[in-house]
Amino acid sequence: MNFICDNINKNDVSHLTFAGLDTVELAKEYGTPLYLLDVDRVREKCRLYISSLKKHLGDNVLPLYASKALSFVGIYRVLKEENMGIDVVSGGEFYTALKAGFPSDKVYFHGNNKTDSELKFAIDNNIGCIVVDNLNELNFVDEYCNKISKKQKILLRVTPGIDPHTFKAVVTGNVDSKFGFAIETGQAEKITIEILKKKNVDFYGYHCHIGSQIFDSEPFYDAAKIMTGFIANMQDKYGINVRELNLGGGIGVRYVEDQPCLDIDTILGEIATHIKNACLEAKIDIPRILIEPGRSIVADSGMTLYTCGGLKEITGYKKYLPIDGGMSDNPRYALYQAEYTVYNASRIDDSADTVCDVVGKCCESGDIIQENVSIAFPKKGDIIAVCTTGAYNYSMASNYNKIPRPPIVGISNGTAEILVKRESYEDLISNEL
Repeated sequence: MNFICDNINKNDVSHLTFAGLDTVELAKEYGTPLYLLDVDRVREKCRLYISSLKKHLGDNVLPLYASKALSFVGIYRVLKEENMGIDVVSGGEFYTALKAGFPSDKVYFHGNNKTDSELKFAIDNNIGCIVVDNLNELNFVDEYCNKISKKQKILLRVTPGIDPHTFKAVVTGNVDSKFGFAIETGQAEKITIEILKKKNVDFYGYHCHIGSQIFDSEPFYDAAKIMTGFIANMQDKYGINVRELNLGGGIGVRYVEDQPCLDIDTILGEIATHIKNACLEAKIDIPRILIEPGRSIVADSGMTLYTCGGLKEITGYKKYLPIDGGMSDNPRYALYQAEYTVYNASRIDDSADTVCDVVGKCCESGDIIQENVSIAFPKKGDIIAVCTTGAYNYSMASNYNKIPRPPIVGISNGTAEILVKRESYEDLISNEL
């Protein structure tokens, strides 16, 4: 049997295994719903990004883990040990990283509407770089730094006007976007001129992000060509020394069988070639290159386990497989019909001859994890595994219907340990007066 990812297998009692451990036994020990995280795989991906970028572009590179994919104290400890940089998109993500002892000088702060209090917190805690997204933000950073006699490193977020042919909700590089300043309309140049007038910011260069779930290097080539051309134009017109170019993230992850399994080193090599060619064509030196992998580091490092409540059939229509979690711990299908591979972990050798919708327990008809799943006949109490849930599951989880969020159990070197505790009912009302 071929599984969706190579850290998934089966054992001699017909149970699904993840990172070498029996998922049914893990469910018994820790309860369900349960997030699993293959910590060794996270480390492997971090090392791959660092080594591959250096191989293809030299030492003047830095991968920044995109915190929004999965943010908790333990993940930042791993990232620190693996010498990664990170990006954050809120004061809360930055605070969490600081609590883990992550070095603030390797943190880049993104977001289209950073509040004044978030910016103060970031600057006061010596954040490495603020990625400026609007004029008000630029003015505030400059004015606040003037008050405290400080100079803050910044990048400017621009939109190169690229549609990478991915789902609209995760396309962020188009001209019409809430993020950044469009090159095409001349706004990116205008804000660059404004930056050059500021005395309390240290302008390092530009940032762009064209979208997510991109399975070929061509859109990255287009982005590199447009961005390097823009950099060359700004350097020629204004004498700017652009020291960094951040091309964002977006490398695709395999969720279902008909999606490709990308070789990270190969695609980074192709992107590096595009960058080199684009800089050569634009007649500029290659700046320090930053990229922002998030999903591609943690997505297939994760799995979620649920307990089946027993198959329910609507005669003449369809079958429903209810689980003890749902959109409160994984809202991605409800939001944009995200695809997932689902297994009956309790009877993995049985024929997947039952077609059903995997649905959650929230009081919403749209609480669906996946429709039309082919799975081994599910009995009440069976453990249902949803794969590739390391990204945007825990980070998007809620307490809708007052459902406590699941724990995260990390697996490393064949040993499981709790990284995030399961919420209790008392936790749900801890802030309520």
